[in-house]
This record gives sequence, C-alpha cells and structure tokens, in this order.
Amino acid sequence: MKKKSREQKVAPSASKKVRKGDTVIVLSGASRGRTGVVLSSNESGVVVQGLNVRKKHVKATQAQPKGAIVELEKPIHISNVCVCVDGKPVKLRVRANDAGDRELYYMNGEQAVTYRSIKKQ
Repeated sequence: MKKKSREQKVAPSASKKVRKGDTVIVLSGASRGRTGVVLSSNESGVVVQGLNVRKKHVKATQAQPKGAIVELEKPIHISNVCVCVDGKPVKLRVRANDAGDRELYYMNGEQAVTYRSIKKQ
C-alpha cells in the first residue's frame, strides 16, 4: 500500500484589495478604529503608518556607540484592516468594466463608485 504524498500548501498571495498607499481602518486589536496609510504589504499582513508601533532595543555599533531604542511599525494581519474612503470603511467588490478590465468598486448608497482598476499579473 502506497502512502499518499502530502502536497505543500502555498502561502496565499497578497490581497489584491489592499495596496501600498491605500488608506485603511483597523477593525480589531489595540489600534482598533484608527486609520492610516499602508506603507507595505506581504502575503498575510500590511504595515500601516503610525499604527502597531513596537520598540526595539538596538545593540551599540560604531554608527550608534550608545545603542538606541528604535520604534518600528509592525505588520497587522490583512483580515484586521479594511479600506476606508472619507474615514468610513467600505466593502470593495470586483467587476469588469466596458473595456473588459477588472476594477474594484464600492457602493455609496445606491450608486457604484469605482475605487481603482486591477492589473493582471
């Protein structure tokens, strides 16, 4: 009897909805309710300017003979942030426009407002 080989799970790709430069609001955690601009994103988290700041003790070097305590922004899980427009969180949806390109949009009352287009990778 042969053993079935286990397939390695591939980490999910970075969210297509949250990108560098977007304004997001934090939904849960210590920074809940605060907004900020996304500085970078990876597979599972985003680094938001001024949020989730941690202190790191840096060892003394020739550049800094005394050492230092540096404040760093740490990643927040992608599921804990939401894109916001005018300070209000919005749910982004995907649709195809007239040219056939995919774009993100959100509903403002009854009206659909385009957020940005999604480029093919």
